[in-house]
Amino acid sequence: MLRFWKKLNEFYGWLVIVFFGFIMLIGLWQCYDNYYIFEHSRNKDILKYKPKSHSIVSSSADAADNPITDEMVAWITIDGTNIDYPVMQGKDNTHFLNTDPCGEYSLTGSIFLDSRCSSDFSDEYSVIYGHHMDYGKMFGALDDFLNATYLESHSTGTLMLGRNGDKTYDLKVFASMRVSAREKTVFDMDNNRIRQFIRNNADVLTKESKSRIVALSTCADADSVTRIVVFCYIDC
Repeated sequence: MLRFWKKLNEFYGWLVIVFFGFIMLIGLWQCYDNYYIFEHSRNKDILKYKPKSHSIVSSSADAADNPITDEMVAWITIDGTNIDYPVMQGKDNTHFLNTDPCGEYSLTGSIFLDSRCSSDFSDEYSVIYGHHMDYGKMFGALDDFLNATYLESHSTGTLMLGRNGDKTYDLKVFASMRVSAREKTVFDMDNNRIRQFIRNNADVLTKESKSRIVALSTCADADSVTRIVVFCYIDC
């Protein structure tokens, strides 16, 4: 009987060790996962493929090495922020949630244009999506635009069309808001009502124009249906 209890105590001891070892492995994995996401989101290697002087790279040899897929439709830059990324467009709005611009699986995904929008941004209203990452990476930088002073001092940018930057538009940030992801006017491309909706619901609104509009959208946080949306005029 004594031997039985001794064996049982040994089994219990090993069970406790295995349990806490498993918990420790989960913690280590979470640390690695967070590190991987942060490092991947701040990787600036992609910037060397940013269009310059109507050419995405400086030589034909470099062009052959360009890893960005043909699904790139533009490059967006908002001056004074970390927003400086290729804009991708898939056949639906799920593909680039976890796919990087090179076509590889990535938890950070890509900045991407709504699949229903014209790839040349000729629509009166277009929407670009991006994950909300820490430290202002990807579209995590959109938070700051809910502050009027910040928006006014970071209101310029550029949108270069195509892989080769064949046409460049100036962007003028003019409004920002928090809105439900279920808001049809913003996310169902309701071109007829979007200007009035911005006028009535913007947290910050600096000016109005008849220029085409592009919206930049990201999640307010991981557990919310709230979106932060920043609106820009496309100055042709």
